[in-house]
Amino acid sequence: MLKTGKPLRWRRLSLAGDDRHLLIPLDHSVSDGPVAPPGQWEGLLRELVAGGADGIIVHKGRARTLAPDVLGNCALVVHLSASTACSADVDAKVLVGDVEEAVALGADAVSVHVNIGSDTEGRQLSDLGAVARSCDTWGMPLIAMVYPRGPRIENPHDPALLSHIVNVAADLGADMVKTTVALPLDRMAEVVAHSPIPVLAAGGPPDGSDLIEYGTAVMAAGCRGLAVGRRIFSSPSPASLVSRLATVVHGPGRDGLTSDMSMTTDTHYSTIVAGVA
Repeated sequence: MLKTGKPLRWRRLSLAGDDRHLLIPLDHSVSDGPVAPPGQWEGLLRELVAGGADGIIVHKGRARTLAPDVLGNCALVVHLSASTACSADVDAKVLVGDVEEAVALGADAVSVHVNIGSDTEGRQLSDLGAVARSCDTWGMPLIAMVYPRGPRIENPHDPALLSHIVNVAADLGADMVKTTVALPLDRMAEVVAHSPIPVLAAGGPPDGSDLIEYGTAVMAAGCRGLAVGRRIFSSPSPASLVSRLATVVHGPGRDGLTSDMSMTTDTHYSTIVAGVA
């Protein structure tokens, strides 16, 4: 029975059933501080669901607080890694949960964060491999959030480096990898071409550039979806922004939505630096 678990859960990670994904990371409350005041947390989740998010990413403690009906068909991803902005080494991610806990919480997937080039890269790679083994045992999809970060990284947007990184994720057992985008952005197609597993583009342009244009360009480069957190939960209208991004990811006609892709301009993405979701 466990052998059927992973494909069943994987299907729930794409509302449209097209193997494309719009995931909303909300794990920032551990790394940086509150995402929303306690009284507004459930309202934010309901906005994300109403907008058409395929899944949310939270830590195990936050997952325990979810009302049974709040997510509807939106998938639950439990994040297993953590560090805080107060740490002596913010790139040193450690495991703070396991796959068995995620199964008990009803998760549809788990995620693990690895910083390639960090001082603790070796331990983080070992953790990823161990979680992958547990995921295979429990039939749980694994999303690896793998970034080029640390004192040994000169250019985190180098396509060759990112092509290496996505293969690290695949070789250690991940089912999908979330990572930084290459620059110029059209070179993200090289990264996708070298990846044995689906690639999610992390974050968005922190310089204030249009997120819809960014998402459209990333999808055109062959990414399987987007993982955007801060730019969404800090938006004055999260549901509206999620709805527009869902159309970008899944295409026009999804749930009757009209496409925003016609809004693309001649933005020079070589000047965009992707932020952290």
